Amino acid sequence: MSQWDGKSKGFVLGYQIFTFVIKKIGIRVAYILLFPVSFYYVLAYPTTAKAMFYYYRKRQGFSFLKAVAALFRGYYVFGQVLIDKFAIFIGLRKKFTFHFDGIDILQQLLKEHRGGILISGHIGNFEIAEKFFADIDPHQQIHIIAADQERAAIKEYLSNISQNLNRINFIYIKDDLSHIFEISAALARNELICMSGDRYIENAKTMKAKFLGEEALFPAGIFTLASRLNAPIAFVYVMKEPNMHYHLYTRRAPEIAHRDAQAILQAFTESMEHMLIRYPYQWFNFYHFWKK
Repeated sequence: MSQWDGKSKGFVLGYQIFTFVIKKIGIRVAYILLFPVSFYYVLAYPTTAKAMFYYYRKRQGFSFLKAVAALFRGYYVFGQVLIDKFAIFIGLRKKFTFHFDGIDILQQLLKEHRGGILISGHIGNFEIAEKFFADIDPHQQIHIIAADQERAAIKEYLSNISQNLNRINFIYIKDDLSHIFEISAALARNELICMSGDRYIENAKTMKAKFLGEEALFPAGIFTLASRLNAPIAFVYVMKEPNMHYHLYTRRAPEIAHRDAQAILQAFTESMEHMLIRYPYQWFNFYHFWKK
């Protein structure tokens, strides 16, 4: 069972410190400060560390010592991703370089006006995907589906510091299910919706699939919806690389029979496996993801 509750950890003060350090000291210096922070999180959250050790040891096949070292490296890379997100949000995008791999697929989907679903996961730095989308979507035809459980104070602070945040539409998942109508309206206008396919909240319907050699549970809603639409599907990831460089991957899903949600899920897990083999330290589901 997923232990993710849809809420981000942290307090406004921590976010304010992040912002101050990035602006006054610099991004690379902020990276250096992550070393003690990485050690702290490994030691302070043993349940999370155990879940991540299982991922590195059993799912990635690392040796015992390499898996232990990977715990610290994984947290360090996650910290870099957070710093990069803040830096880009506050207008320091020019500090980074970007490679658009498959951007022609997104552009073609927008030109076709058939609607469609973009599926990603909690790997890499997908939270900055909106900055990529904004470059190719001046008419705001891409909608990012996001959990609406961020603490109100944090959400307000991020909104205040972010530049051009409203260039991309967000549809927030809400308890009253009103987001379903917004999604339906966007699809009716032949626009694109983008959501995560690797997390579910407790009591939600799920589907099973083998992922990195072990059975795991995935949210049923997105794959069921995608299987019923006569619209294209693509998988999108934003992965961090050395020297403050990011690589946006877009891959068109294979043609799949109508209403075959399991086949779409299988294509997604294979796609995400390919990314994680290349970027093993960018798996950011910090809980017991696999059923074991």
